[in-house]
Amino acid sequence: MSVQRKTSVAVVFGGRSVEHDVSIVTGHQIMRAFDADLFTAIPIYIDREGRWFTGDSLRELKNFKNEITSLAGVTPIVLSPSVQHHGFIINPTASGLFNRSQVQRIDVMFPAVHGSHGEDGTLQGLFELADIPYVGCGVMASAVANDKLMTKHVLRTQGVPVVDSVGFTRTEWLANPERVIAQIEKMLTYPLFVKPATLGSSIGISRADTTALLRAYIDVAAGFDERLLAESAVTRSVEINCSVLGDPNGYQSSVLEQPISWQEFLTYEEKYLSGGEGMKSAERIIPAPLSPALTARIQEIAIQAFRVINGRGIARLDFLVRPDTDEVFLNEINTMPGSLSFYLWQATGISQTALVSKLVALARDAYAEKRRNTYNYQTSLIALTAERGIKGLKK
Repeated sequence: MSVQRKTSVAVVFGGRSVEHDVSIVTGHQIMRAFDADLFTAIPIYIDREGRWFTGDSLRELKNFKNEITSLAGVTPIVLSPSVQHHGFIINPTASGLFNRSQVQRIDVMFPAVHGSHGEDGTLQGLFELADIPYVGCGVMASAVANDKLMTKHVLRTQGVPVVDSVGFTRTEWLANPERVIAQIEKMLTYPLFVKPATLGSSIGISRADTTALLRAYIDVAAGFDERLLAESAVTRSVEINCSVLGDPNGYQSSVLEQPISWQEFLTYEEKYLSGGEGMKSAERIIPAPLSPALTARIQEIAIQAFRVINGRGIARLDFLVRPDTDEVFLNEINTMPGSLSFYLWQATGISQTALVSKLVALARDAYAEKRRNTYNYQTSLIALTAERGIKGLKK
């Protein structure tokens, strides 16, 4: 009787991001969710400087209170972009760098890095080069969804309702702040929200009710990102979140939640520091107290938006809703949601174990589909160019 080989899944967390700590929590939630009889979850930690490590000590969340990379059993690694390795090179600074015994092959990569250098398409690009299946959105969808300005532009062209905003760069702000302020106040009315274009977890976001506050909060946001935006506040609204699971062959939406906040937006502290683990611990109403018709409409918009960016895997889509008028605005798409939106899918009837298994299956399906593409296309161009010379190529 043959024994079924376990699927090796490398869960990547941490990273060079202001959401580093949130990512560590999400990574550990994902590792604990796997069925140990079917999967081997391998912890891969990227520290704040961008160094990669693996080892059993990384499985214990309590170890991250100290200098985790100095603990016994924690080993430096790199993900090889070469398809011949299909995995990690262990101890890359040691002698015999490409010795086969120092290569750990991986079946599936599971990124749990939020924000910069993880959720923005850069990590996904590395997985593409390494030719390893990976969970979640591809390079394009990740990059588009991670940029709030690009998300608005793409969704607006497809009829998805979004909040009005004005985008500008840090360079423009530093060169001529008066011009930027004038443009914002011409296009939008107070109150406004100021946001870095590519961050999550409410980091760097502030509400401005006056010109003086607008100026101050742009200075704050400019410390986090090169691209910035000012956005109209949707007053008399509530935040409603919905998760979407699947790929272009079929999507499903979760139940809706209404986070409970004393602000007009959820702060970092409310999301992650209110007790418990990450987004799972935030206060919320599930299902959201909306009419069946409005609930269905929000779920439809969530699926439409995820389809527009060619999303894959899982996402949480955050809406601003005026229940008294049934107005709905899509605020942002999170392609690596905090706590993986476990709480929304559990309320929908899908367990954490079933969810991570489904995400791995979607990753493998996407990889199989990609393998149908032709990448090796040989022509006589090199031989002809060598014979005629570079200058004769245009002729």
